[in-house]
Amino acid sequence: MAFEDRITRVPLALDPETGRQAAEMVGARGPGAELIVGAAGTSPYIADLVRREADWLAGVLRIEATAAFEAVMEGLDEADAETSLRRAKRRVALLTALADLGEVWSLEEVTGALTRFADAAVGVALRAAITPEIRRGKLPGQGEEDIATCGGLAVLAMGKMGAFELNYSSDIDLICLYDETRFEPDDYAEARASFVRAVRRMTKTLSERTADGYVFRTDLRLRPDASVTPVAISMEAAERYYESFGRTWERAAYIKARAAAGDIAAGERFLDALRPFVWRRHLDFWAIQDAHDMRLRIRDHKGLHGEIKAFGHDLKLGPGGIREIEFFTQTRQIIAGGRDPSLRVKTTKGGLDALVAAGWVDPGDAEVLKAHYTALREAEHRVQMVADQQTHVLPAGREDFTRVAALAGMGPDAYASEIEDRLRQVQEIIDKFFARERPGGATAALPEGADEVTDRWAGYPALRSRRAVEIFDRVRPALMERLAKASDPAEAIRNFDGFLSGLPAGVQVFSLFEANPQLLDLVIDVTDTAPALGQYLARNAGVFDAVIGGDFFTDWPGRGGLGEMFGAELVRLGDYEARLDRMRVIAREWRFRVGVHHLRGLIDADEAGGQYADIAEATLGALWPHVVEAFAEKHGAPPGRGAAIVGMGSLGARRLTATSDLDLIVIYDGAGQESSEGRRPLATRAYYARLTQALVTAISAPTAEGRLYEVDMRLRPSGRQGPVATGLDAFRAYQAEEAWTWEHLALTRARPVAGAEALFVDIDAVRAGVLAQPRDRAKVLADVAEMRARLAEAKGATGPLDTKAGPGRLQDIELLAQAAVLLAGGGGTAPSAQVAAIPAAFEVSEAEAAALTEAVALFWRVQAASRLIAEGALDPEALGSGPAAFLMRETGAESVEALVARIAALASQVMEIIDRQLGGTAETASA
Repeated sequence: MAFEDRITRVPLALDPETGRQAAEMVGARGPGAELIVGAAGTSPYIADLVRREADWLAGVLRIEATAAFEAVMEGLDEADAETSLRRAKRRVALLTALADLGEVWSLEEVTGALTRFADAAVGVALRAAITPEIRRGKLPGQGEEDIATCGGLAVLAMGKMGAFELNYSSDIDLICLYDETRFEPDDYAEARASFVRAVRRMTKTLSERTADGYVFRTDLRLRPDASVTPVAISMEAAERYYESFGRTWERAAYIKARAAAGDIAAGERFLDALRPFVWRRHLDFWAIQDAHDMRLRIRDHKGLHGEIKAFGHDLKLGPGGIREIEFFTQTRQIIAGGRDPSLRVKTTKGGLDALVAAGWVDPGDAEVLKAHYTALREAEHRVQMVADQQTHVLPAGREDFTRVAALAGMGPDAYASEIEDRLRQVQEIIDKFFARERPGGATAALPEGADEVTDRWAGYPALRSRRAVEIFDRVRPALMERLAKASDPAEAIRNFDGFLSGLPAGVQVFSLFEANPQLLDLVIDVTDTAPALGQYLARNAGVFDAVIGGDFFTDWPGRGGLGEMFGAELVRLGDYEARLDRMRVIAREWRFRVGVHHLRGLIDADEAGGQYADIAEATLGALWPHVVEAFAEKHGAPPGRGAAIVGMGSLGARRLTATSDLDLIVIYDGAGQESSEGRRPLATRAYYARLTQALVTAISAPTAEGRLYEVDMRLRPSGRQGPVATGLDAFRAYQAEEAWTWEHLALTRARPVAGAEALFVDIDAVRAGVLAQPRDRAKVLADVAEMRARLAEAKGATGPLDTKAGPGRLQDIELLAQAAVLLAGGGGTAPSAQVAAIPAAFEVSEAEAAALTEAVALFWRVQAASRLIAEGALDPEALGSGPAAFLMRETGAESVEALVARIAALASQVMEIIDRQLGGTAETASA
């Protein structure tokens, strides 16, 4: 049946003349003309569409609407994507508007057509974007035959697009994921960059407004951790995120998720893998409270409270609106869908039908909600048809409201009354469903504003199960009592809130709190005493698993024990990226343990510094063989005797803080072998340079689990200008013939820490030989004085509790100690041993030597503590009582003021000693 023969209703024309002109352009007669007069005579947007597509529309009215739509779809052209998509968008918008207003199509047919076009548009735009990437060789290993599947990139349609429920002027919510199994591990970064470019180009094609209009506003923010992740991420990374951090609202979003474009098969495999996250096996009643909290937060944020009135009402988010019906449906699906697959329906009305069939929803309520859902969605369309705006709010002014009502074929008062009746009936059913007591418990006296924080706890993933809520309610009074007694209750509450929000599940942790209250004390202690460590715990709540493991307070296993554990953990994983992620998790857990032990007084600053170094060395030792193995798959085994990683600076001195980066150099011995022997052989020098770059990437590149460490390689021969890896012979020659004094000072702390152990002895021999060389004392002192002046000029103390930078502080003392080792012809790498060498190399009294020793010990304790309890410089005036108590315990000071005074006095005394030894002050030595 032709389009014009199926018209059963028409809008009222507010501007009949404009409407008649539009009908004349099309040459329409009878019902078709009446429909165009009413639509174009009321909607400026539709009138413009009719003017631009009059010739096309003339033919459409005489054929079946679905045939007209299919013809538009067939006209999409990837070779001219931007123009063909925009032309098609105009025609689809005009066709669906008239089919909707004329009741030629049902709501489901209208939204289905809009969604089918969105699927096709995304597919065309994506293929147009990915094709040049593949043809230019930018997507590793992918050829012409892979264009059809976009090289493994799948686009998931979320929200209304996923459920074939797009509204008339909808934006589209997409998540773009690529199948990392199609690529070699070494190619992941290049593939990711290519996919990111393609997704951005696709988005531009869809969203950019040109003279021909636009296609779809595109939103990519529903992807995992959107604020920090690229627009295209690997499926494996997405799976890990949802397994660990996925929240209830994300579970609800995936009810409607659908693979819509690109590599459909890969997208469907991902959704299958995610099924356990979306559909829990238990009856998840706590999801009801989550949904209730979410709807209340939306109302609060939008100010959507008060009496229901059609004028100015938000049809989507307001009371009784579309989102309420969706929440009602999705919440019950989440509750029982894990056990009953029949409830896993994407559409809202289909979901209601499934819930009725399973006995979860009253049939009468479902019929009322379905009828009102249809009417409210149609009203939403009419609001959007006026000017093609993505709005869901009925006009507040009578004139504009009359225009929307006219598109519905009604007067403003009758239309307002009908809408208000529907909204009230929906609200009555929804409020009946959500009317339940919120969980709580006795609370201690908390500071003003605390309720704003604690009220949102009910919506966190850790409290999404009924069992978790029951246990937490029993623990809550003790928790509140401890928070109220914290030195800064408001700060402790905020930090505990961060910890709680990051927990992926709560039953196990809350059960442990209940059975073992000292674990609760531990968390409060961390958040109260060390805000930085508390924030770290909040961002990385997974490290709490280390506490749960039971060996958190056992004896320290040492470098060897850690190395064995780390190595065993990595060997059991077959995937290189999985090993990188796992190493980050393990190292984070062990660093957290050191921080907590230090915080609670189980170890002191010196022990903490050594333990952080143990972790770093064990990490490098465990990771290096896998970096080599992955690299060797392409380029063959390392030529010659291999390479060793040498720790410099704080790592060489075995004294790291909670936030230290790693100063490294790599030394190799090709043993005369000119190149590697592999599928893609490399010259020896290039081999080790690229292998070193692979190591740095493995350590410092951000993955789904963050970074291991920041890496600094500026202490290698020739600094930034030198190769990242140095041959053993070249290293020996450079140190003997070309190195500057400052490079020999750095060598006093050099120590092989990982890699080819056969080279350790040779590297130590080079170090010993270089340090044993005869020295021109005057030149050494002049060079050290110059370096000291440069350091002082570059960075001074950032505050009275900064004990690292500035005259007379740690950096100054360590420079003098390294000079002493150089003048003595060698010595140990530990700071204590180097400071002990100062009296033999310089004219210092016994009292001055004691002052240097005391200063180094005190300054290190302050530095180690400050790096643990704060991310930036410590401000004595803003220091809370918890951090202050920790500092006083660590240093033996009676007060923070006394500590500040002691630091200043010691720094002044030490500065005078060093000024005298080096001839001048740090500020004037280079003048």
